[in-house]
Amino acid sequence: MTSFIRIDEPAQPAAGFALWQLGFRPFYLLASAFAALSIALWALQFSGWLIHPYLSGAVWHAHEMLFGFTLAVVVGFLFTAGANWTGQPTPTGLALAALAALWVAGRVLVLTPWVWAAALVNMAFPLAAAIGLAIPFIKSGNRRNYFFVALLLMMALASLAVHLDQIGVAQFPAWLGIQVALDGVLFIMAVMAGRVVPMFTNNGVRGATATRHPVVEKIALGSVLALLLADAITGLVTESWTLHGRPLAWVAAVCAVAHLARWLLWKPWQTLGNPMVWVLQAAYAWVPIHLGLRALAELGWVAPSAATHALTVGAAGGLIMGMMVRTARGHTGRVLKANRYEVACFVMVLLAAFVRVFLPMVAPALLMLSVQVSALLWSTAFGLYAVTYWPVLTRARVDGRPG
Repeated sequence: MTSFIRIDEPAQPAAGFALWQLGFRPFYLLASAFAALSIALWALQFSGWLIHPYLSGAVWHAHEMLFGFTLAVVVGFLFTAGANWTGQPTPTGLALAALAALWVAGRVLVLTPWVWAAALVNMAFPLAAAIGLAIPFIKSGNRRNYFFVALLLMMALASLAVHLDQIGVAQFPAWLGIQVALDGVLFIMAVMAGRVVPMFTNNGVRGATATRHPVVEKIALGSVLALLLADAITGLVTESWTLHGRPLAWVAAVCAVAHLARWLLWKPWQTLGNPMVWVLQAAYAWVPIHLGLRALAELGWVAPSAATHALTVGAAGGLIMGMMVRTARGHTGRVLKANRYEVACFVMVLLAAFVRVFLPMVAPALLMLSVQVSALLWSTAFGLYAVTYWPVLTRARVDGRPG
């Protein structure tokens, strides 16, 4: 099997075990394997074939996709990019292995009766990652990216909020931590996509003219922060003047229009010949879709889960798959060109989003089928990535450079 799904291996494969040399290596591998396994288990649970763990049903699913899968990729990416941004080392070697072990412990503990251990370990991972990122930022004076440290700290608090509710010692609902984390992930994706997608488009497509407009950028990012603040206020305040309904719908609608304008400025139609670029463009299209559906959900016109899965499966899943392929190839010295297996991964993730979001909207009776088909596509895509990238992520760079 592996003889025909290798990733541009040289005639003499690089020697040496390199898993702990840079952050993307262990966390991309762990995240992709976990994404394949956990969604398959969730589909079985949703279908009634597995019992619920300590975190009940949908809470476990949401928690693990946010604080397990997505956070692992974010940390792996930030450790890798942070080293480039600052010229300072991010955690490697034993420190990186310890962080990976902490992440694995969090995934295991949520399935056990040790509820306080699960809460503390799942809070500790983003805290430790924030420290690992803050040190090179502070040493280099890289103030522009301090907000990533703040977002990791926010993720730690959001995870703790979910656990405290499940343990029964908190007065706020678990969904508050989940929703704030979702908004935080949306902000991280919006910032990073704005930095790289137009650049990758113009660098990777001859004659492409992707642009960024300062006013659109400010409205797009500012409106996401406004949405995050509105969600936090709505979750913490129970009086009648909370922002649910029409006020929150207006915030989400403005945000949707801003991100649609932003995406159109990137000229996505110019990228159809380059899969490494169009996957990022197609994934980002799910951001205004998510925000538009979020507005409709606040008005009661669509189910909130449609908006949630547009963000998590379409935008996050698509951007993560595209960036995991691109950065893994780039940081192991390989050519930035997707092969047919990687293109298949791109298509399966985006198709999983389409099935999960739109099939239940047009045919509510097919919700169960949509979950099962979407899960199959998602798990196959990330499982294929984990298998094909195992030798890439565990071996030294093919060009002999460090990293």
